[in-house]
Amino acid sequence: MPSLYRLHRAALCAAVFGIAAISTASAEEIIIGAATAQTGGLAPYDQPALAGLRMSLDELNAKGGLAGKYTVKLLIKDTRSDTAQTATVAQELIDAGAKIMITPCDADPSISAGQLTQPLGIPTLTLCGSAPVLTGAVGDVMFGTYPADNVQATAVTDFAVSEGKKKVFLLTSPDSTYTANLPEYFGKVFEKKGGAIVGRGTFSMGQPDFSAEITNIKGLADKPDLIMTAAYEPDFPAFIQQLRGAGVTIPVYGADAIGTPTIKALGKLVDGVVYTAAGYAEPGSKLEAFNAAFTKYAGHAPESTYEVNGYEIGLILDQAVKTAGSDDPKAIRDAIAGLKDFEGITGKITYAGTDRMPLRPVALMRYEGGEGKHVQTLIPDAADVPAP
Repeated sequence: MPSLYRLHRAALCAAVFGIAAISTASAEEIIIGAATAQTGGLAPYDQPALAGLRMSLDELNAKGGLAGKYTVKLLIKDTRSDTAQTATVAQELIDAGAKIMITPCDADPSISAGQLTQPLGIPTLTLCGSAPVLTGAVGDVMFGTYPADNVQATAVTDFAVSEGKKKVFLLTSPDSTYTANLPEYFGKVFEKKGGAIVGRGTFSMGQPDFSAEITNIKGLADKPDLIMTAAYEPDFPAFIQQLRGAGVTIPVYGADAIGTPTIKALGKLVDGVVYTAAGYAEPGSKLEAFNAAFTKYAGHAPESTYEVNGYEIGLILDQAVKTAGSDDPKAIRDAIAGLKDFEGITGKITYAGTDRMPLRPVALMRYEGGEGKHVQTLIPDAADVPAP
């Protein structure tokens, strides 16, 4: 659990929490259920995103609620980073009257919740789950909010090609959709653009020993000039420590899940590692202003771009309710699906014409001197993005 969230820990670890409504007595109430990981492996991702969402809804409630009319009551239940528990608490939130559901930063638990909300027509948004198979696995109520894995992978591939990379080793894990598929999306685009996959390796999530895969990498006759993986905490720290400890200096590229304080704290050990984010706070940008406002709100600076992503979910819901003109779940769902060029904090967000995974910018970052440095921000060519 990120140490900077201790101020909110007691509130976030409560089984049910309602955001105080600051509104007129005549305002109507809408319940948003949040089945999110307050403990376990997904907590470092869910908690920052949830903090941003809470800030957004607090601000909206101060103005009368969604569309200035529907005061939000946010009910939060801990999924404990467990797929079965996610389904359990999602049902409890449905029983409590949730008209909108928020789910964890991972496809598998989000799908388990979506299988309950889909038959009821409850619009469901994952905090930062990015697997493009997510929406198809559930149905038309499910929405991603973060740049999709295949979009992120394409952006990283474009950067790798621009740096002259020709050969890649893919390290995957079958234990989650994210760790299994994102590197393979990279591989598809990399080969399409003239690169070669010279080796593959797998790992079990939570394993402490990567020696077999590192031996595999060192023994390749055709040496890679890049290692691509979607490993995250605690696996990525273990891997990079053991890789560098074995004297392997091959650059490592990843994605958004390694843009965290834990990885940053590895210092020079992760220098050169490339990752993605939902945005970058250019001087004078909306994101810079958000970061300042969040710091005042939470008492500490954002740890990642998960906070702003959560905040933007509140903005998306506000716009959807305005468009729908009601709190009817189907009307809200339809309004989200029709959003086009919606001005968020990190840039324009579009759902119209998509499979409910948003079109939005991807920021490329690289660790240098123990700090994440911005490389570029882009939206990949849609023709290059591989199908889920």
